[in-house]
Amino acid sequence: MILLTGGAGFIGLHTAAVLVGAGHQVVLFDNFSNSKPLGVKRLESITGRAVPCVEGDVRSSQDMDRLFDQYPVSAVIHFAGLKAVGEGETQPLRYYDNNVTGSLVLLAAMQRAEVRRIIFSSSATIYGNSDSNPIPETAALQPANVYGRTKLMVEDILRDLHVAAPGWSIALLRYFNPVGAHPGGLIGEDPSGIPNNLMPFVTQVAVGRLAELQVFGGDYPTPDGSGVRDYIHVMDLAEGHRAALDWALRDPQEILAANLGTGQGCSVLELVRAFEKASGQAIPYRIVARRAGDVAACWSDPSLAAARLGWNATRSLEDMCRDAWNWQRNNPQGFA
Repeated sequence: MILLTGGAGFIGLHTAAVLVGAGHQVVLFDNFSNSKPLGVKRLESITGRAVPCVEGDVRSSQDMDRLFDQYPVSAVIHFAGLKAVGEGETQPLRYYDNNVTGSLVLLAAMQRAEVRRIIFSSSATIYGNSDSNPIPETAALQPANVYGRTKLMVEDILRDLHVAAPGWSIALLRYFNPVGAHPGGLIGEDPSGIPNNLMPFVTQVAVGRLAELQVFGGDYPTPDGSGVRDYIHVMDLAEGHRAALDWALRDPQEILAANLGTGQGCSVLELVRAFEKASGQAIPYRIVARRAGDVAACWSDPSLAAARLGWNATRSLEDMCRDAWNWQRNNPQGFA
């Protein structure tokens, strides 16, 4: 059985759908701080199977030990974590507590349960203001924000753990910018409060929940002045986790860091135009001051994931926009 911490969240639900479709048994663990129980019910509708979901806090040793006692877990995909760059700058203690302390508690519980396979949800933010794009895994790790520093700290903890206990199989998956939704429209991104990520902000403007999009920064050294990112369809990302899990289940007893991205840069304004075309909706926007912790441009070199995991992103920007709009149009209030 595969444990997905933070499994009721945006990426967790989509990954669970892919894993169940591939024949895996999964158990979700979530505190529902940024997710909804209805998402799990929708997941069960997609898979046609009951999916157990345990409510608890990854920072609680008692919660984690109880879960490992109850379920025969063979590997863990660790999604649980706070993820908003801007929020991390204003609430650093909360981010270090949840992302770093939570990971330490989880790893200690895994040791006690003798579970030594983990796929860690890392982030391209650990590269910071990289000297060049596309960014390979060998680039300098120099995060420019609190969120990125929490991810790098956990990567370092896992590297130290692997040196001390080489029997572990560890994959560090460095995400670029997940967007889109399941093509069936039953699950998608539903953040609590005002969205911190671009696509749900755009889709909520499209359905009238928000009046306009705020574009953070129009004076970056990019072709149109807006930030450039590597947007990846969440279903491609989910399939990247399946590939990493298959790798870990072969017990390679090594640690592998791999970028999950498309290898293509796309600016904020390019994405807005692509969404308008895919949805037929006008997206009013206003350029505002840069956001603390953001970088000008960041996109991946995903060739290592292709070579080591046999994985490539296959879905286009049009697919991302179409599926995100399909989700939001059919669920204007998200899972509410």
